[in-house]
Amino acid sequence: MTRTIAIGDIHGCLRAFDALLAAIDLQKTDILVPVGDYIDRGPDSKGVIDRLIELREHTQLFPLMGNHEEMMLSVLDRRREPFGWLNHGGHNTMESYGFAGDLSVIPASHREFLESLLPYYESPTHIIVHANYDSQMRMENQSADLLRWVKISHQTPKPHFTGKHAVMGHTHHPEGQIVQLPHLTCIDTYCYGGKWLTALELETQRIWQSTPEGEVREFMLEPVPSPAS
Repeated sequence: MTRTIAIGDIHGCLRAFDALLAAIDLQKTDILVPVGDYIDRGPDSKGVIDRLIELREHTQLFPLMGNHEEMMLSVLDRRREPFGWLNHGGHNTMESYGFAGDLSVIPASHREFLESLLPYYESPTHIIVHANYDSQMRMENQSADLLRWVKISHQTPKPHFTGKHAVMGHTHHPEGQIVQLPHLTCIDTYCYGGKWLTALELETQRIWQSTPEGEVREFMLEPVPSPAS
């Protein structure tokens, strides 16, 4: 059976990511959708990108672009001064690459990976985005700014008009909790802040979580009833 598994914001936490991958035991038939923000803040952004590139050989990978990847690419393309990105954790990323003043330290394969990232993932039952969405708009017409930047704590979206359940990251919970509404699930559980990295199997609502040190737990996510039920 094909499993569709979303993974929350990794932010350079390679040890937690590797622990989750080992617990999930990915198969060739599985669909893996990391929601973006693979880099910045945590200790090993380069290692996380290396691992994501490797995963393309082992499973069906549909990685999304987060706002941190957008910032990094805009610096690499010299469309943005680096200071804003560096102040949002970019310095941690550059340290992981051994940066010493020359952007050529970023491998071409990593830049190609970043340029290939997707704006969203949509299945017959779910939509997966990095940050947010317009509930009345088809996914192919969504703005990049909304998909990558707007926190659900600032603008909580209504149910998508298709009736599909939304899964996203970007808005971390300071206590590492999964945020649930009847129509959406946010799985940014603040790994770089010492809490959890979360993976969610969409078909079963099975959860895997890892600490930054690689300690894993599993449980089933209980659905949130709608107000009408």
